[in-house]
Amino acid sequence: MRAGSAAVQQQALKDFHQAMSNFFAGTHRRPTWRKAGRHEGFRVVAVKPGDVRRVSRRVSQVKVPKVGWVRFRWSRPVPNGARSFRVTRERAGRWHVAFAAIPDPIPAPGTGEAVGVDRGVAVSAALSTGDLLSAPGLRAGERVRLGRLLRRLARARPGSRRRAGVKAAIARLKARETDRRKDWVEKTSTDLARRFDVIGVEDLNIRGMTRSARGSVEAPGRNVRQKAGLNRGILANEWGALVRRLEDKAPGRVVKIDPRNTSRTCSACGHVAGENHKSQAVFSCVACGFRGNADVNAAMNIRDTAAGHAVTARGGPPLGRPANREPQHDLPLTG
Repeated sequence: MRAGSAAVQQQALKDFHQAMSNFFAGTHRRPTWRKAGRHEGFRVVAVKPGDVRRVSRRVSQVKVPKVGWVRFRWSRPVPNGARSFRVTRERAGRWHVAFAAIPDPIPAPGTGEAVGVDRGVAVSAALSTGDLLSAPGLRAGERVRLGRLLRRLARARPGSRRRAGVKAAIARLKARETDRRKDWVEKTSTDLARRFDVIGVEDLNIRGMTRSARGSVEAPGRNVRQKAGLNRGILANEWGALVRRLEDKAPGRVVKIDPRNTSRTCSACGHVAGENHKSQAVFSCVACGFRGNADVNAAMNIRDTAAGHAVTARGGPPLGRPANREPQHDLPLTG
């Protein structure tokens, strides 16, 4: 205890007190115990302007109490208002330093355009413009290597050095996949915030949708394996992270709508029927003959509903939808 910084240890107690206060207030869940290799790190407050200095084009240094100057890779400029930073170590063995600062929101383009975003498992995000976006994951060779490592892990003796090495290799692959998905979320959310004034998304209860179907001993669940695969697909496509970053970058411009019937409603004539949704990728209206990609059709319904909540000041048509729009038929299938 004496070898460490007293300020860092006091800050850990303050953070724990704040976490428990949030739990008893009902705004957050109960804080969990730290686990070795997963929650390694500490926070430093009262950072002075001279505690961060630039060494070269890609290298900088930060002054850590009781440690001294620590080098880190300069990935972006440190904001002037940053007064604290957190040093963490992930399971892949990489150390990170993150400076706490609230960036300015992205200004709206002012074009009056709206976009609908339909989130799915086969397609991560389908836009009303017709774009189909997919969150990247591991490549084919990396998936083969991951399967090989998992088999080696199953044969390794618990507590052995070999098992620790295999776990570290798996963590490095998982970290690579996580980095790619986070990068996709940041780039996609930034692009949408810069291009559109209104962004419509479905108001989904992701925590409830990804709840386990295992059940209990008295009432075991059904199709547990299929439900587990669906849960992994939902979480892998970063549904929650995409909307959360959109709300951070475009505050007040993200409209959440009721998800009911968005995939069964024809975006051309408004007819609602389960027979319209022929398959995962094909939508064919039984009333007017409109045909197109099912995800894009749902995104168009989301856009129209979201734009209805943001009418122009002159009382004109909703944003992103021209007046007297004529239905279009036989649109080409995409995806």
